[in-house]
Amino acid sequence: MGTRDIVKDAESKMKKAIEAARRNFAEIRTGRASPHLVEGLHVDYYGTPTVLKSLASITVPDARLIVIQPWDATVIPEIEKAISKSNLGITPFNDGKLVRLQIPQLTQERREELKKVVKTMAEEGRISLRTIRRDANDAVKKLETDKVIPEDERFRSQDEIQKITDKCMADLENILKDKEKELTEV
Repeated sequence: MGTRDIVKDAESKMKKAIEAARRNFAEIRTGRASPHLVEGLHVDYYGTPTVLKSLASITVPDARLIVIQPWDATVIPEIEKAISKSNLGITPFNDGKLVRLQIPQLTQERREELKKVVKTMAEEGRISLRTIRRDANDAVKKLETDKVIPEDERFRSQDEIQKITDKCMADLENILKDKEKELTEV
């Protein structure tokens, strides 16, 4: 495995880490309805944990309402159970065909709690990126130690890895700022 492979692998892993962070941020409720809040919930569908978005259509008719329309109405009690078990703090209502989730306005206290949660999530993302960077740099150093590459190639590769890391860190900061902005909007 050469330095190009190590750099490409690190870049790929960092992009996946950013996408994972983006998904995690999307699951934080901000007082505005979004299908992301529920589409990843696991529902017990005839004994098999199944992702909600594969069992139903999820629509957002207005800023405070999520409507879940399952293709099989017999799964509605399980959908309600999954929503109740989640940390959304929303009570589902159903009419036998649809499940409605009314998104309540967030209190200022809850907004402050959620800000702390998203900051913690961002720090976890930063740690993940730093770990990927460290592993890639160690792999490049090992190639130099094993006399596979010269010292200047190690420096060049480490510089490239740092540039990728800086870009991903900036992306993560932008995602965090956007989420904090959503949390402060009333």
